[in-house]
Amino acid sequence: MEQPRLLFCFLREHRMKAVETRILELRAELDQHNYRYHVLDEPSIPDVEYDRLFHELKALEAENPHLVTPDSPTQRVGSAALSAFTQVRHEMPMLSLGNAFEENDMHEFDRRVTEGLDLPEGSRKVQYSCEPKLDGLAVSLLYRDGALVRGATRGDGATGEDISVNVRTVRNIPLKLHGSGWPEVLEVRGEVFMSKAGFERLNASQLEIGGKTFANPRNAAAGSLRQLDSKITANRPLEFCGYGLGQISAEVADTHVGVLNQLKEWGVPVSRELKLANGIEECLAYYHDIGE
Repeated sequence: MEQPRLLFCFLREHRMKAVETRILELRAELDQHNYRYHVLDEPSIPDVEYDRLFHELKALEAENPHLVTPDSPTQRVGSAALSAFTQVRHEMPMLSLGNAFEENDMHEFDRRVTEGLDLPEGSRKVQYSCEPKLDGLAVSLLYRDGALVRGATRGDGATGEDISVNVRTVRNIPLKLHGSGWPEVLEVRGEVFMSKAGFERLNASQLEIGGKTFANPRNAAAGSLRQLDSKITANRPLEFCGYGLGQISAEVADTHVGVLNQLKEWGVPVSRELKLANGIEECLAYYHDIGE
C-alpha cells in the first residue's frame, strides 16, 4: 500500500509545480502585454486574448490562494473599504510648480537658471525637458526592490494621505518594475489623471445609473482616487504619468530626460510628448507647437 501512496504524493506535487509554473508564465506574459500597451503604446495582442489570459490566471489563483502575490495583475480589483486615510510624511517635500504667463517670464526664468548655474552669458544654452502639464492629482509611488509598497497624495507638500490600495487599481501603474537595475528605494512622482474620453464615458455611465456626474476631468480624477472604497476607484478610467523622482537610494541618470527615459524602461508611463529643448527659444517653440 505504500507505493500507491507515494505515487499519489508525487503526482500531486508534480501538478502543483505545473500550476505554479503556469501562474508565473501568465503573470510574466500579462506584465509584458501591459508594458507594451500602457508604456510603449504598442498593443501586442487583441483585448479578447488578454482577457482570456487574465481570466485563466484569476481562476488558477482562486484555486490556489497560497500562490497569490501582491504584484499579480489580478490584484487591481480593490479591497475592503477604509474608514479613513492615514497620513504619510514625505521624506522630500512635494513642491508645487511655478507659472509663466508671458514669453518675457520664460526669458527671465532662463536668465535666473543661467546665472544660478554660473554660466557666462550667451556662451551656452541650457537644455530643458519639455512636456505638457496634466491636470489631475499629484501622487508619490514608493518602490522597494522593484515592488510597489506605497502610494500617497501630495497633500500640503509635506504630508499627504496613504492611498496605496487605490493606486494599485490604476491599470498603467506597474505593481512591479519591468526589467532590472532599479535602486533599492525608488520614489516615482507623477500625476493621476483622467483623459477626456474616459471622463465622457464616466459621466455617461453615471447618468445611466442616476449617479453623480463630474464637472471636469480634474475633479473626476481627484474624486475617484480619494475614494475610501477602492473598488469604486478600480472602476474609474484613471491613468498615471510619471514626471520625476523623490527619495532614491542610488542615482538613476544624470539628466532629467535621462531619468524619465529610464523610468519608461522600467515600465513607468511618461509623457508621449516629452522633448528635449536646446535653449529657451526651443522651449517657446514647443509651447506654440503643442498649443496648435
